[in-house]
Parts: sequence; C-alpha cells; structure tokens
Amino acid sequence: MATPPDPADMPTGLLMPCSPLVARVLAPNPSPFTYTGTQSYLVGVSDVAVIDPGPDDDAHIDALVAAIAGRRVAAILCTHTHRDHSPAAAPLAALTGAPVIGCAPLTLDDDGPRADAAFDADYRPDDVLADCGMVAGEGWSLSAVATPGHTSNHLCFALEQEGALFTGDHVMGWSTSVISPPDGDMTAYMASMGKLLEREEDRVYYAAHGDPIDNPRRLVRGMMGHRKQREGQILRFLERNGASMIPDMVVEMYRGVDPRLHGAAGRSVLAHLLDLRGRGVAQPLDDGRWRLG
Repeated sequence: MATPPDPADMPTGLLMPCSPLVARVLAPNPSPFTYTGTQSYLVGVSDVAVIDPGPDDDAHIDALVAAIAGRRVAAILCTHTHRDHSPAAAPLAALTGAPVIGCAPLTLDDDGPRADAAFDADYRPDDVLADCGMVAGEGWSLSAVATPGHTSNHLCFALEQEGALFTGDHVMGWSTSVISPPDGDMTAYMASMGKLLEREEDRVYYAAHGDPIDNPRRLVRGMMGHRKQREGQILRFLERNGASMIPDMVVEMYRGVDPRLHGAAGRSVLAHLLDLRGRGVAQPLDDGRWRLG
C-alpha cells in the first residue's frame, strides 16, 4: 500500500492531461480507502465521455463542468456504484444533458446488516453496457470489459485508440482492491484478473485511485500472486491454530497495516474463506469460526 503524496502535488479540481485523448480531475475526497481521492477521467477532444464522475460534491461537479468547457458530453460512464464513483452522475447529467451509461444498478438483498452501505442507491443509468458494449465519439471509442469481483457490477472501459484501460477499483495504482462479501466475490475477482492478464492490447491502466500503471500485466500477475500468498497465510493459520475467528487472522496477517483498515481486511479474508469453501478446502462453524476441510 503506497503512502499518499503531498496534497500539493495532487491538486483537486484541475484538469490534468494524461495523454492526447485522456485527462483527469481529482475529487476532494481523500481517505484511507480512496488514497488521494477519486479520479474522474475525460476522454476525447471535440466531444468527451466522463468516466467515474465521482462523489456528489458541488466543488467537484463544478470542476468537471469547467473541464468539459462547453463540449458535448457523449456519455457519463460509471465503472461501479460505490459512493465515491457514481453519485455525481445524476447532477452532471442534468447540467450537460448527457446520458448515464455503464454498469448496472446494484441493490443487495440480505438478512444481516446492510452490506450495501457504501453503494449509491440512487444510481439510475439510461443504458447498461454488457461485456464488449461500446460508446463512441469523434476520434475515440470505449468498450466495456466486465470485471466482477470488487463488486458484481464492475466494468472496466477500454480505449482502443491509445491501448488504455480505465480500471475503476478493479486494479488500482496504490493498493489491492477490497473484496467484501456478499457482493464482493474472490472467485469472480480472480477470474476477472485472469481475463485482464490475457488482454495483451492494454499498454496503460488508468485507475480511479493512484498513478497510471505503465506495465499493467506485470502488476496483474503480482496482484494475483499476492492473493495466492494471502490464501496460503489463511491455510497455514488454520493449520497451526485450528478453528479460528476472522479478527484473529487479521491481527496476525495484517501486521503494520493501519488499524482503520482492519475491518476491510476482514472482509477480504472472508472472501478468501468463501472461495476456499467453494473448493472444499475450508468450512464455517456455527459459532463464526472457520476450519480446514
């Protein structure tokens, strides 16, 4: 996990060019979960798409309108519906007349504490893109790449003209993604990472958080290896200690990690355990502990 840079080096509200077709505007929402904040991307020159418009923050929405500078907005695209990504879509659409296109809305139905507290329940897209669905403007086209795992509705968007992939929270430039059940799914996440590994055409990733990723397939391989290492830690912990609770695993496995992130770490451990259960390697007990077998 990277240390956030000096805020003076990451100014919010300014249009920062990334390439001939890509620029970004950083939202003022830094946190232990968002790093320096959510990066909203503008794609295009004469007309544009806005990817991940970000939180419903007046200053950020004003900054996006200023960056658009009167150009036609062909689409407002959302990779997924966490509240730091999609809530600005509706007010930005009202200001620009652009359609909201991209991931499906997501409402979870579970009997326990609401697991969708971080989701944007008001997200209402005009159109949902399936895998390989496309949005285009003058000199650019974006195609959807379905990447469930971080959330079940997560999409990446590929910009063919520059060999770029906008990865939302699926692959980030500063940390691994949180996989939080019941919607976050480690089995699906690993399959989506394998899908990206096969995409030789992607030369750069633009994540919603962190720096551009210039050697993306190497990073994907490393992240998949990290998940396998974490799985190995869980298996060794259970082998040594027998049936155990998730918080006890987190304390040992995430030494040196900001304690504010331990709750999220526990969700990722649960995601690993559910994946192991699906493979017949680990089992839950009625008292909340997990064991091998």
